[in-house]
Amino acid sequence: MPPPGSAVAVVAGGTGFVGRAVRAALEEDGYEVRLIGRRGPDATWNDPASLRDVLDGADILINLAGKSVNCRYTDANRDEILGSRVETTRLLRNAVTDAAAPPRLWLNASTATIYRYAMDRPQTETDGELGSGFSVDVARTWEDEFFAGDLDGTRRIALRMAIVVGDGPATRMLFRLARLGLGGPQYDGWWFPHRRYRGIGPSPTGGPAPWHRSRGRQRFSWIHIDDVIGSMRFLIDHDEIDGPVNLAAPTAVDNRALMATLRETVGARIGLPAWRFMLEPAMWALRTEPELILKSRWVQPQVLTDAGYRFRYRELTDALRNALSAA
Repeated sequence: MPPPGSAVAVVAGGTGFVGRAVRAALEEDGYEVRLIGRRGPDATWNDPASLRDVLDGADILINLAGKSVNCRYTDANRDEILGSRVETTRLLRNAVTDAAAPPRLWLNASTATIYRYAMDRPQTETDGELGSGFSVDVARTWEDEFFAGDLDGTRRIALRMAIVVGDGPATRMLFRLARLGLGGPQYDGWWFPHRRYRGIGPSPTGGPAPWHRSRGRQRFSWIHIDDVIGSMRFLIDHDEIDGPVNLAAPTAVDNRALMATLRETVGARIGLPAWRFMLEPAMWALRTEPELILKSRWVQPQVLTDAGYRFRYRELTDALRNALSAA
């Protein structure tokens, strides 16, 4: 529902693909949007007083801050991925606590990667099992910081977001693979042991980098950018919802279906399969990690569907076609 004319929404980390879409949607809905970032313009991370002032009297806080995981997990990048999420969330929680009139709703980004590698059944908010290792530890520590302490009057929701389909970096990488003729299924398998995926944070989990004989059947959970926005609007209007919420389309596919749909979408006639021993050097060259396409993420949006949210994009084919037309 449209807000009253004086409603204020504060967005932290609003310069990325999702952040720009969120800002545009809030402005379209009639909110005055205030921005928090390293250089403002309305508040900066190194000025706690400015954070408190920008949140005082705001209706909604949406935090999307955090270094992109589309990089190599070097020690420096690992520390920045974790710190950029946990520290900004801690600063915001302190500012919400100190505000005389704190926002009634705080939506904080999280990730569907918090769940375990799953090929046997989908993971929901009620019966999902957390995984182990670097990416899971980042997500768990992030959410622990977000839900710490009491914030009377502020409803908190952690957005466990699947890979977002749209004119963003993840979709562009997938389109690029398909156009290069590498749009066949990706097979996990043995690779030389490394420590990039080891645990991190106050309670690190996991050990050596795991591998699975997926045979290209690892699951791919996704959500279209329009449904990210639609879900947020839905959550704003439904005061009864709080806690973790999965942002993922209800129709996850496996890797074989994903790559076939990508080939069809971009018109690629050839799609060579890729085993891990091929993906590792390729992803090194692209400065990213094979985990982004080899982990089996199977997530169901139980909270949203039980509450009556209707997804605009339920089929991956439609979502990818729309993303290609927007590119």
